[in-house]
Amino acid sequence: MAFDGTTVAAVTKELTEQLSGGRIAKIAQPETDELLFTIKTPQGQKRLYISASASLPLIYLTNVNKPSPMNAPNFCMLLRKHIGNGRITRITQPGLERIIQIQIEHLDDLGDLCQKTLVVEIMGKHSNIIFCDADGRIIDSIKHISAQMSSVREVLPGRPYFIPDTMGKKNPLTVDADTFIFTLKEKPCPLGKAIYTSFTGISPVIAEDICFLAGMDSGITPKEYEDDLLFHLYRQFSYYIEDVKAGNFHPVIYTDGETPKEFSALLLSHFDTFTKQEYDSISEVLHIYYATKNTLTRIRQKSADLRHVVQTALERARKKYDLQKKQLKDTENREKYKVYGELINTYGYNLAPGTKELTALNYYTGKEITIPLDPVKTPQENSQKYFARYNKQKRTFEALSKLLTETGDDIHYLESISNALDIARSEADLAQIKEELIESGYVRRKYTKKKVKLKNKPMHYISSDGYHIYVGKNNLQNDELTFSFANGGDWWFHAKGAPGSHVIVKTNGDELPDRTFEEAGRLAAYYSKSRGSDKVEIDYVEKKHVKKPNGARPGFVVYYTNYSLMIDSDISNIKAVQD
Repeated sequence: MAFDGTTVAAVTKELTEQLSGGRIAKIAQPETDELLFTIKTPQGQKRLYISASASLPLIYLTNVNKPSPMNAPNFCMLLRKHIGNGRITRITQPGLERIIQIQIEHLDDLGDLCQKTLVVEIMGKHSNIIFCDADGRIIDSIKHISAQMSSVREVLPGRPYFIPDTMGKKNPLTVDADTFIFTLKEKPCPLGKAIYTSFTGISPVIAEDICFLAGMDSGITPKEYEDDLLFHLYRQFSYYIEDVKAGNFHPVIYTDGETPKEFSALLLSHFDTFTKQEYDSISEVLHIYYATKNTLTRIRQKSADLRHVVQTALERARKKYDLQKKQLKDTENREKYKVYGELINTYGYNLAPGTKELTALNYYTGKEITIPLDPVKTPQENSQKYFARYNKQKRTFEALSKLLTETGDDIHYLESISNALDIARSEADLAQIKEELIESGYVRRKYTKKKVKLKNKPMHYISSDGYHIYVGKNNLQNDELTFSFANGGDWWFHAKGAPGSHVIVKTNGDELPDRTFEEAGRLAAYYSKSRGSDKVEIDYVEKKHVKKPNGARPGFVVYYTNYSLMIDSDISNIKAVQD
């Protein structure tokens, strides 16, 4: 979700409610493109975080403090000089632009009351924090933009501040129906794109939602619609804008399982298939969404080397498996050669020298068959040739059958590690997976041969009926969970025929309710390669019936009697416990 004009409007409303009248107690610049204000208000102390990062520009209220450098940067010192102990008088958003203007009054060196404005532009790679005087002239900015860097606007001390209009977009807060319809019809692109490229502050997700609520296909060009349908679209657009004007915001995060999918300041109807979590504060939404996203991104980056190792090994194993299957198929006719040899011994005693074939009754089937012969060989030599071919293919079949099973086990094992990497949520998870790869011989241990002892807890949930459910994060943890942690009477769950986590439900000697069985099944489905499927088959059995064969790889178990259930992989309503 883009940090669009709607989100900025929600942030502006929240900042106005929380910070108006507050005094700036501290100003810090933790990073080159970040500011952190500590503001004293009648409701208590607040912290305002502002980032002009090109990759992740943000502005929201936070409880998190960040360490500052020993020597404050020049921009930070300038702000401290001018607006330290200043009072926030007004916070506004021009139109539906991605801009927040914070007006501050303070006393100058002579004791006179002065006005300053801190302009926060949340515009992707063009984001900036600009400090202006009462006349709208730039005093300084966190990023200097010269004429060589931008032909649209210079952002330098002494230059006048203005909002650049590079896209020619119209203000959605004031547009009327005729202008709305005319503007869209001028666009040759699909309807959804026409909306967000024509009006300021509207993101692609919001444009898609407006089309969805109007019951119109966002992929069709506006010219293909009649004016009455476009007027109907305008009415839906107006309802949306009225909510923005009135400040009727509903901060929300949509998740796909545990992965945040989108956030929004208003509800998104076309995202109803995802799990919805509403919040009272847009700042809380931004903090949770980006913190979770950053964690997942960081873990994804840190696991790249391990993923490469696993993927390379998987590709080799799959190629080997396909080759072995092809070679095994070539041995399917081995029994035929054995029969040929036997029939030549039985009927070939009266063959004339130089005979090229033998037609004889196959006493196994009762039908006549024709056997090719080498005319330069005797019947006995032909028979020995076929027996030799049979024995060779028999040995090949036996060897390949064993190798095929081993290669299949390798593939299944590597897929289970791939699944463990998919569900890893911390560096400790990755360290345990790396240790498993070292023990399995896929990664070489560096510097020492001593086994690394890692402390890492399984995932912990509580069912709706109050039973504790534990989910292994990787194969080593699956073994520990199943064979060290679980009791014989606890229930064990696993996705059938798919790599995945072992799931243990602690029964405490009770008979489990059906709802707990279903929730444990959902967890087993979600933490498997079948995650996202509407129906996943789950095997479940009392733990005492789960065995580990001697010499088996981590995570591999056998069981011979089990129950099964079909379940989806939606775990949004299962309570997670942070141990």
